[in-house]
Amino acid sequence: MDVLSDVIASLRSGRPFANREDRAGTWHTPFAPFAGAGFHIVLSGSCRLLAPDGSSRTLNVGDVVLTPHGTQHALEDPGHADADADSPTSLLCGAYRLDRTQSHPLLATLPDVIHLRSQFGRHPALRSAVSLLGNELRNPQQGSVSALSTLLDLLLIYILRAWFEDESDRGAPGWSAALADPVVSAALSAMHEDPARAWTVEELGKEANLSRAAFARRFTGLVGEPPMSYLTWWRLSVAARLLKESGTSLKSVAQSVGYGSQYAFANAFKRAHGISPGRYRLAHTGGRQPSQ
Repeated sequence: MDVLSDVIASLRSGRPFANREDRAGTWHTPFAPFAGAGFHIVLSGSCRLLAPDGSSRTLNVGDVVLTPHGTQHALEDPGHADADADSPTSLLCGAYRLDRTQSHPLLATLPDVIHLRSQFGRHPALRSAVSLLGNELRNPQQGSVSALSTLLDLLLIYILRAWFEDESDRGAPGWSAALADPVVSAALSAMHEDPARAWTVEELGKEANLSRAAFARRFTGLVGEPPMSYLTWWRLSVAARLLKESGTSLKSVAQSVGYGSQYAFANAFKRAHGISPGRYRLAHTGGRQPSQ
């Protein structure tokens, strides 16, 4: 899979959910801290978002907000002096449950609030997903449960794509630049697609026609850590997911993420997670034993 798909797959826990909320007059809706990521979409009217840092911003029709860290915030009526007290506001509110124990460094760089303003012709895929999701909630039919789950997955991908695209256009450093950089993006995709391969910095650099040193500087400068450090982190993250979700033996898990020795894998895993692979599996599977 590609980097963004892997990031989401490694974090997701349980099904996402969404509801349509209609408000009128004077209102205030607080949202408590949540072990996941929340989102709001203004379908009609307007409202005000009270951000975790105490700042506020007005949300208008078509605006999309994501709170990737599930931080506390609130929505309320716009509070304009000339606002019509009976003017209704329709919102699409929902959340994604995330496993924070395996948080990818890409998500750690996201702000508490991502606000994508409605702009004509900007991010058409995101606008289409919002429209389809709103229609499905307004007119539920046979298959709506499956449709909503799929559309919510698409919505999260399109929100993150739009954010990174906007950040890249602004020349922002970090993961937005890394994903937009053809050399670093290709190296990340290669690691994600085949974590078991015996990658070297020189080999990754050759694929981009760069020297070992030039590639390492470029990768480290954009991602924030050296290529091999990131590869080790990703391998052990994949291993943790396999230990929780599959009945694969510890030996097979080790081999699938590039460790020829089960002993070397166990030591590396314990350094990263503070617990042995076997104990990690028991803690996350209720004691179920894998098939050999």
